[in-house]
Amino acid sequence: MASHEPLRHIAVQILEFSLSFETDQRTVKSILFNALQEQPEIKRRCEEYATSHDFRNLGHLLEYLIYETPFAALVVIDEIPEELEIVLARKFQFGVEVLELARYQNSQGDRFYHCEPFLADLGSEAESVIEGDKEASERVEPGELDTIVVPAREDRIQETFLDENRWYAIRIHGTMRPQIKYIAAYQVAPISAITYVAPVRSIEPWKDTRKFVVNFAEPAKKIGPITLVKGGKSKAPQSPRYPARNRLDSAKTLDDILWVWPAFLLSLVSIVPKLRS
Repeated sequence: MASHEPLRHIAVQILEFSLSFETDQRTVKSILFNALQEQPEIKRRCEEYATSHDFRNLGHLLEYLIYETPFAALVVIDEIPEELEIVLARKFQFGVEVLELARYQNSQGDRFYHCEPFLADLGSEAESVIEGDKEASERVEPGELDTIVVPAREDRIQETFLDENRWYAIRIHGTMRPQIKYIAAYQVAPISAITYVAPVRSIEPWKDTRKFVVNFAEPAKKIGPITLVKGGKSKAPQSPRYPARNRLDSAKTLDDILWVWPAFLLSLVSIVPKLRS
């Protein structure tokens, strides 16, 4: 796929997929339903999620996902050209994730594959919370994740976050970008705490890069501090994280935030390779 022209081939295909999703949703539901039938354990987890979240059954849950939630796309590619990510960021209002899957082969013909797991920086902490506190993970809904937390030094928080009312040159997951309404600053050590939060006015591509600038709707306000607990469940953020804004108000520590995806979405991620058009 890396040899395909980013705009005329890949971007056009994504647009066609989004239109097909809108016009042939019954087929999408059938594909998902059949994929779940082939994996009983994942189907069981999805049915448990449906029951605990007031859906009538698995079919009702799939209808909600397909007919009532926004379209998002996943691009699996052997190499990510810089211009491709720029095009995806500028041309689409819906979320687009890009997963790089590289294949290597030695002189004996053995093949090796390398990729960063899908939504890795979201899923790793989610799995640890699910293993240790299943009830807590079920309280986190995808629609609640409306905030991005960015780690930064104290001097840059003052110069950019507070003085310029923006934060720039950051990577943001494509599927998260449409629903981000707030941005919070995590001051790295020795503060080690979330200290400011601001409402988001817009998220725009940052120059000719794969990154973004978050423009604030109003100046940032102090919050917390929401501190890092030494030896706690949450680690110090090294890259952007996505909690829910309403959880920040009552949180005392990072362990209180629960910035995770629900168990159902982690299950759904694992059936992506089974889907067929």
